[in-house]
Amino acid sequence: MTPETRANNPYGPSYELRLIVPKNRDWRLEIWQLPSPATPRLRGPEQVAAIKGIPLRMLEPRLMKRLSRARINLGALQPEKNRRWRLDEELALNLGLLFRVLAPMKNLDRIREVADGVEGMSREEASYWLGMAMHRKNPRRVLAALRTMLTSPPGY
Repeated sequence: MTPETRANNPYGPSYELRLIVPKNRDWRLEIWQLPSPATPRLRGPEQVAAIKGIPLRMLEPRLMKRLSRARINLGALQPEKNRRWRLDEELALNLGLLFRVLAPMKNLDRIREVADGVEGMSREEASYWLGMAMHRKNPRRVLAALRTMLTSPPGY
């Protein structure tokens, strides 16, 4: 099944990547889950994750490579111009988890370590962690545990 076929699968979950560029050009990327027959609980789009600032700038080259493989080109970042693309489930789950786990981070070395760990996850592992982060009472604890698991202790 090609990425285009998976992204347009009427029987599976449906995801969308949104590029938001406000006036101040501090752009961000967001992953949204859209209502579909596979997700009857959704009445409208639900935000899965978003990323901006230092973590986004740190991940930019990696993201551009992954998005280009999915035939997504962000193009020129023009203020107040927002764009949307459909994503296949595997890419949406992986990017959603990556965005959620990295969003509050500032340490560049730890961002790199965690990004490597998340990118190395299987689809099932990424969906498990993202589900835990989205549907738990205290998602910050889940994300903190994942960050701890994916980084080496200082001095090693």
